[in-house]
Parts: sequence; structure tokens; C-alpha cells
Amino acid sequence: MEHKMRCPLFRRPVLVALVFVLFLPFVLRAAKADDQREFVAVAVGFYNVENLFDTINDPNIRDDDWTPQGSNRWNTERYFEKLDNLDRVIYKLAQELNPDGVAILGLAEVENKTVLEDLAAQERIRDRNYQVVHETGPDGRGMDVAFFYNPTYFEYESHKAYPTIIEGRPDFRTRDQLLLSGNLLGERMHFIVAHWPSRVGGEARSRPLRTGKADIARHIIDSIQAAEPGARVFMMGDFNDNPNDISIRKHLRSVGRKEGISEEQLYNPYEDFYRRGIGTNAWRDAWSLFDQILMTPSLLNGDYSTFTYHRAEVFNRPFLRQPSGRFQGYPFRTFGGGVYLGGFSDHFPVYVFLIREHQSD
Repeated sequence: MEHKMRCPLFRRPVLVALVFVLFLPFVLRAAKADDQREFVAVAVGFYNVENLFDTINDPNIRDDDWTPQGSNRWNTERYFEKLDNLDRVIYKLAQELNPDGVAILGLAEVENKTVLEDLAAQERIRDRNYQVVHETGPDGRGMDVAFFYNPTYFEYESHKAYPTIIEGRPDFRTRDQLLLSGNLLGERMHFIVAHWPSRVGGEARSRPLRTGKADIARHIIDSIQAAEPGARVFMMGDFNDNPNDISIRKHLRSVGRKEGISEEQLYNPYEDFYRRGIGTNAWRDAWSLFDQILMTPSLLNGDYSTFTYHRAEVFNRPFLRQPSGRFQGYPFRTFGGGVYLGGFSDHFPVYVFLIREHQSD
């Protein structure tokens, strides 16, 4: 079923150079007048929402700062302002090709299922009926990863949380990696969302923690591909590493080019963004591109009979940027230097478009 009433259709060329011209919102017309094919577009995204905590003290995690009595004075007013800000961002994601926004959205730094349900119920996105996929993980601060999915586009099948076991560090506790499987408008796909360990203590010292997480993710992908030859898998998250770091390049086996890619590799469209100096988060006057979406080569088929990768984006619109001061242009975050700013997140979201040819009934 193509869900004609909900999925916008596009006319576009299939040329060697893949050149498109945008004339009207949601319409891409072919460069060749005789090419009248129509295409369906869907988007897959990721967003580190930066400390989405409720106001209730949970004795099982270190969330004291995120209570009305804590250092952040995290009260109901601030919580709902945070939800409204995130609602605004998620509503606008990917609307240039699909007014329904992202069909699948990976999320990081969420405290629990309740905050996810509160976010999904916000005014701008509530009509999308986002469903929540979440498992409580072992992170000491209570920050988990999760998924939203739009049931108009995605039919849920299963999910599984993968814990982190680092050799020589049996006491290490961090976020799980979460696998979601199902059918995107009838096509079977898998999505992994991750939030790898930070660079606290230095990049080199903390590197083994991220390469360990990468090895776990690569094992998940390899297992899926062994069970389903040609499986379509997305790997997304805040990796706390850039596209050219060893955890991404070597341990996930990623490349930034489509040509000559092997089935054992992952395509990373964010390598090109990084080369051009485009980031998703900033620290000490330097940009990083820690937020990425990678995919198996099976999503690069190019014949458009099934969903095919079209393009990637970093959602860094002006309203998401710090408007003034020393950090002008950085992501407009909720807190800065211990001061409440009332912003969105310290990360920009990312998303990719998939397209396939629409077949008339």
C-alpha cells in the first residue's frame, strides 16, 4: 500500500548526473520533459535532544540536578518549554520533501518512556501518532536511546537492546544500543540507534570505549546480514567521534563513497559534510560531526524499484543557533555555563531521504 493520501509524490529524472531542479514545494520535476515517473519520499532521522528529563527524582539514577530542588531548578515550566522546543524541531525535520516529516527518528539523552510519550503528544507532532520504542538502560545518569516511528509509514515488528561489554572493564555502564526492525511502507528494514561514550578524560584515553561500542554494532549488523542476505540496515547515533575516526572508519567499516563499496562496508554520507567543515555540535571553538546516519550498500541500488538513498542533511537552521554572544552560531542549548538559556539542544539533528518509484494501482 502506497498511502497515497499521506505520502507526497514527486516527478524527477533518472540521469547519470542525478541533477534535480526544485520548482514548487514537494514537487521535483524531471529535467527531461518526457520523464513522467512519480516518486515517494520518506525520511529517517536522528536527534540528540540533550537531557530530556522529567522533574521527578528517580532514586535509581543520578538525576538530582533535574528536579525543582536541584542545581538546574528543573521545574514544570522549564520541562514543558523544553518539550515545546523539541516539538518545533521535530515538526520541521525533512518537510522539504515530505510534509509528514521523519518516518523514523532515533533519539538520544532521554530519561524514560514517560518523557517520550509527553514529547509525542505535543501539539505540532501529535497528529503523526509517533509510537515509542524504548528500553531502560544501565546508564548511571539515566540517559537512554529510543525511537519514534510513524505507523502510517512503518509497521513495527520487533526491537532488542544490546548491552555494552568492554573487555577489561566489567564495571563500565553506559547506554545500550537499540535495534528496531519492521517494514517501511512494506519494505523490511532495520535501524540501530546508539549514543557512544563521551570523550571525558581525553579522546585517546576514552577511545577504546567507543571502538568497543563500534565492534558491538558491527556484530549486530553482520548478524542481520548473515540471516538476511541483502538486508537493509541503518546505523545512527551520537558517536562522540567524527566520520574519519577509527571507531567509524575501521571498526564500523565505513566509507564516504558509493563507488566500489562492498557488502561488508557501510556508506557514510556525512563524510562529505565533515570535509566541508559542517558539524552538528561545537566545543572550544571547534565543530565536530558526532551525529551521523550510516547505511548498508543495499540501500544504494539506484533503480528506484525499492527504497534507495537520495540525500543526507544536517538540520542547522538559524532558529536552532545561539543568536548572540560568545557562542553565536553554535547549537542553541538548554543550559550554558550553568545558566538556563531555554534553547533546544547542544546538537543539530540529521536525517536522510529515501525514494522509490510510485507504482500506480
